[in-house]
Amino acid sequence: MKSPEVLTCDLAIIGGGLAGVCAALAAARNGAKVILVQDRSVLGGNSSSEVKMHIVGADCHGHRPGTRETGILEELRLEDACRNPQRSFSLWDLLLYEKVTENPNIRLLLDSHCDGCTTEKQGTRVRILEAHVRRHATEEEFILRARFFADCSGDGRLGFEAGADYRMGREAKAEYGESLAQEQADSYTLGNSILFTARRYETPQPFLTPAWARPFRREDFKHRPFHGFDYGYWWAEWGGTLDTIRDLDTIRHELLRIALGIWGYVKNSGDCPESANWALEWVGALPGKRESRRFLGDHVLTQDDCQSGRLFEDQVAYGGWWLDLHPPEGVDAPDEMPCVQHHLDQLFTIPLRALYSRNVENLFFAGRNMSATHVAFASTRVMATCAVMGQAIGTAAALLRSTSRNESIRELATPQAVDRIQQTLLRDGAFLPGLQNEEPNDLALTAKVHASSEKEHRAASHVSTGPDRSIQSKWGAWAVTADNCWESRELPASLELTLREPSAIREIHLTFCSGLHRELILSPSAFTSAKTLRGAQPEVVRDYVIRIDGDVVMTVQGNYLRKRVHHLPQSLMARTVQIEVLATNGHPTARIFEVRLY
Repeated sequence: MKSPEVLTCDLAIIGGGLAGVCAALAAARNGAKVILVQDRSVLGGNSSSEVKMHIVGADCHGHRPGTRETGILEELRLEDACRNPQRSFSLWDLLLYEKVTENPNIRLLLDSHCDGCTTEKQGTRVRILEAHVRRHATEEEFILRARFFADCSGDGRLGFEAGADYRMGREAKAEYGESLAQEQADSYTLGNSILFTARRYETPQPFLTPAWARPFRREDFKHRPFHGFDYGYWWAEWGGTLDTIRDLDTIRHELLRIALGIWGYVKNSGDCPESANWALEWVGALPGKRESRRFLGDHVLTQDDCQSGRLFEDQVAYGGWWLDLHPPEGVDAPDEMPCVQHHLDQLFTIPLRALYSRNVENLFFAGRNMSATHVAFASTRVMATCAVMGQAIGTAAALLRSTSRNESIRELATPQAVDRIQQTLLRDGAFLPGLQNEEPNDLALTAKVHASSEKEHRAASHVSTGPDRSIQSKWGAWAVTADNCWESRELPASLELTLREPSAIREIHLTFCSGLHRELILSPSAFTSAKTLRGAQPEVVRDYVIRIDGDVVMTVQGNYLRKRVHHLPQSLMARTVQIEVLATNGHPTARIFEVRLY
């Protein structure tokens, strides 16, 4: 190989799953120079075409409507639903690729592996100076030098090489006072799964089960029913009693045996006669991994943090998926339920202190390797939660990058800095329970608002006074049931903000309703997909005009996004700003949650 190429940036991210992609986009959009390293040919991790796991999060597959994650992930989901109605995972791969490569602040290194780093140690202080990356396909080596590093790799390779504190396995009950933990600690984790998809034909399709497939009996499936044949099966899990990193080859081979054995049972046992016309179309070659290393931050998220709906002062993300515990033995434990889902009554928040290393000063992390106990991780591991963590650390790195290189993330994360991170996340469309816009330079906060018409409890004033979604009181002690949006009585309709005094405006932010009460998901499952709308979401405002002091400054047609930021060519002095809604994507009225003016 030739001499390594030295690359410098503000934030070097290892891992291009949803956490890494959202971290890269958040940092880059907030001005940071980013290098994103991904060891596969596609982005997206478990959500990619290599695994085809659908993305779930705080809304619990639609069981907690209204809590869907917004920000960057919502943008990606809305784009995908509109541009990919046929539910192609390859088009999802390409959407992520497009978003990353079109941002001039991001350098993407695909098919590239982090295999080491250089650190500096001063007493107990450890700092990463360089990350070492190889791309064997092009016979290249890279040395990445950055102000901050982020490990979004799932398995935590960079943090491991840097000596970041971590643990692997399940804690004992006594360690954190967790009733759902084991009596004794062990090294077991959740297992892996290989998924497959099938297609229905007009004629019967035979299946000759390979000799090397694992044999199954009816009693193996007494707790594992076959709900459909098009997408199987999350419960085909194995490997949690092994090392899910170093025993990957063994786990992959056994999961392939399991996948083919399950399909052989479906087709040939006689118990599933409805499968006669179904045939395998795709079998994953890459196991979908649930758990391996979990880093240790200044805070370790626990069962009580999740179940109590704790609001951290330094919250930067949130979750709400069940505490979803699986037997490590997977299908080798047929007498056990494949999962036990402990419902969370409230949303919980994730503190910044759980997203950086307690002993490596400039290392962030996000995704399934965040600082959490095994029990808490059983909720935080799902990809939508991982995505909002990614947006959080990308935003934090961008806002902290200009400070002294000798200060640790811990030292930089002052209350004032955390407040700025939180307000920036809110500005960029993220949701943080109990927090709302308090940016002093948002002129809309002090503007008078009126509309051409409005529905009861959905007044025009909501666009500058409340959270950018409807809230239900059952989400937590902080929550008060409120719609928080303006809704007109008909279309067209207009909303007008009158400023206290003429002021210069350069940016106009609009947040529309995007149907957060529905699940929005890319899934191979017809049953799951039937609960979603593949296409532009009907509530989203499609066509609108923006006027400043009566003059048209922006005309938009064909919008399908929830959050729109309009940058004016130059600052304009304004006393009034009017948004006239001409049409939605199907809903009979206009709904706007928030207007910001800068």
